[in-house]
Amino acid sequence: MDVSRLVLGTMYFGTRTDERTSVAIIDAFVAAGGRTLDTANCYAFWCSADGRGGDSERLLGRWLAADAGRRQLVEIATKVGQEPTGSGVEGLSAEVVLRECDRSLERLGVETVDVHWAHGEDRSISLAETVTAFGELVTSGRARRVGVSNHPTWRVERARRLAADAGVEPFTLLQLSTSYVEPRPGTTVEGKDHRFGFVTDETIDYLQEHPELELWAYSPLVQGAYDRADRPFPQVYDHPGTTQRLAVLRAVAERRGVAPSTIVLAWLLARRPQARPIVGVSTLEQLDAALAVADIDLEPEELARLDDPR
Repeated sequence: MDVSRLVLGTMYFGTRTDERTSVAIIDAFVAAGGRTLDTANCYAFWCSADGRGGDSERLLGRWLAADAGRRQLVEIATKVGQEPTGSGVEGLSAEVVLRECDRSLERLGVETVDVHWAHGEDRSISLAETVTAFGELVTSGRARRVGVSNHPTWRVERARRLAADAGVEPFTLLQLSTSYVEPRPGTTVEGKDHRFGFVTDETIDYLQEHPELELWAYSPLVQGAYDRADRPFPQVYDHPGTTQRLAVLRAVAERRGVAPSTIVLAWLLARRPQARPIVGVSTLEQLDAALAVADIDLEPEELARLDDPR
């Protein structure tokens, strides 16, 4: 597997994960062939000293500034839309999108980000205004590509049509949550407050029809539940489908001599359409388990068993 297809999530870098550890993780990730770092302007406001985001971007900015050559080694993705305000979240007006991108660039110490994401929906603003603003990010050189996270498929399609009509850069990336096991349909996962935050069968169908789109998967390892007995899966994952899939997953992992989480990452990268896993780690040991995917080339029969464990 190509380690460069992994994305390093940096949500807690600079807050829960101290600077020394964060830098060591980034260095090890890049040394192993990793390229893509994912952050957001709101990370991680809920555990920062002042209740505001920006700590993750600032830490990445310091890491980049320490060696001028580092910018050429990595792709940087950041987001806008979910930073809290006194009355809610900032949203996706043109003013906010352009202003907050400039602030992100300043914190990161770069002139351009490789991807700028709409972090969540904002139906109080016309979709055309948001699409035009994101198009301006590309036209002005602030971003190379733009994407949407936690949006329903129909809104993604409408946004792409509006971009085509306006002659501006369309959204070409989706960021949603998915993993090898899924919660029961019709249930809510505690802590996941985005109504359209999960990959569905409709998402897969849409991606198959639009191969120019790229899917990034956040929380692919369900907060360590595959490997850690002290991190059980949320109750909504407790159903016969999960039992069958975990049995096959663990059998493949045991045969390969790796952690189940490593097989999950390999499966996400091997499936079609591919899902680029965003790996959020807080220790070098956790990163090593993720990087072990480089040694895994799932055989056709293993993929068939994983895809249909019945």
